[in-house]
Amino acid sequence: MFDTSDANLVRRAQQGNKGAIGKLYDRYQEQMFRFAWSRVGDRQLAEDITGEIFTRMVTHLPEYRATAVPFSAWLYQIARNLITDVYRRQDSRILQPLENAHLVAETQESPDMMVEHQLTIEKIQAALETIDPQQREAVTLRFLTGLSLREAAETMDCSVAALKSLQHRGLQALRVALK
Repeated sequence: MFDTSDANLVRRAQQGNKGAIGKLYDRYQEQMFRFAWSRVGDRQLAEDITGEIFTRMVTHLPEYRATAVPFSAWLYQIARNLITDVYRRQDSRILQPLENAHLVAETQESPDMMVEHQLTIEKIQAALETIDPQQREAVTLRFLTGLSLREAAETMDCSVAALKSLQHRGLQALRVALK
């Protein structure tokens, strides 16, 4: 059986193994898509960004060097840079609908429940837009994309303690904004 750790897959991918590249894609595609979708709020744009993340991964994989930072943090950094480019090109703020943050199976909700659910999402979305951008990113990484404290800290290029502080302040600000 092959070692399927990120380090081994990256090493094999750097040696030109297409199967290893495919396994990295399969492992991280959904996470990268959810992260992009939670940030840009447009499914098609998020799909385009996700594709570009992996195109850049393949392009820059020869220069990638394993460090104490996990491979996933490197991918999130690519995603953050691409999303920043999107914001710059559009020269305006993009809303981040929470209902699009992850792929949810269709449910059998009644129309009343669907409307109530949508209103709740819009209220949370509006509240997220009012908090500090770094706090919003910490909350998004932790709770919408499901990263661990360590992974989120490495993605944001800060210490775990700093991330905990950003997360705590972000959740407090979100509570205040939702009142």
